Amino acid sequence: MPRPLPAGFYARDTELVARDLLGATLECVARGVRCRGRIVETEAYTGEEDLACHAAAGRTARTEVLYGPPGRAYVYFVYGMHWCVNAVTRRAGLPSAVLIRAVEPLEGAAAMRRRRGVRRERDLTNGPAKLCEAMGITGVYNGLSLQTSPLRILSGDSVPDADVMVTRRIGISRAVEKPLRWVVRSSLYVSHK
Repeated sequence: MPRPLPAGFYARDTELVARDLLGATLECVARGVRCRGRIVETEAYTGEEDLACHAAAGRTARTEVLYGPPGRAYVYFVYGMHWCVNAVTRRAGLPSAVLIRAVEPLEGAAAMRRRRGVRRERDLTNGPAKLCEAMGITGVYNGLSLQTSPLRILSGDSVPDADVMVTRRIGISRAVEKPLRWVVRSSLYVSHK
């Protein structure tokens, strides 16, 4: 049975955590329904000096979770309509996180289809907002432990380097040149190839 990744897993450089989250399992129990997905795409946001990271604006009510201990969920609202989920990394006081961009459904696909209302299976979770909608992830999980809350990241099968591609981050307008996106190259659920 997969176990939650320990807080120490996240207390490392954000780039290492982003790479090592590939193959792990994102799990959310929402309204009594458990959904699980294998993480196949991540992006690193490395702190106040990273202009694409929310921490670039400094410590605010919105970014407070980023400054907290590693292994917490940072769930934020974007474009006034979508939730995105991140795992806080490094140590308290060093604001950084890994955005979970895509997962392959493992459990709860019927609930995911109901929530998303899409026909094509690969469209269920092939983007950060899509996976949150499909899995029932909302702001109620913001700041909660990824080890003990209904939103957890569990151990999974590691992904060999030969099946990992590193690219520039996508869907942002600042600091776009940095190669801080990790993708399982063979996955059909990656948001953009």
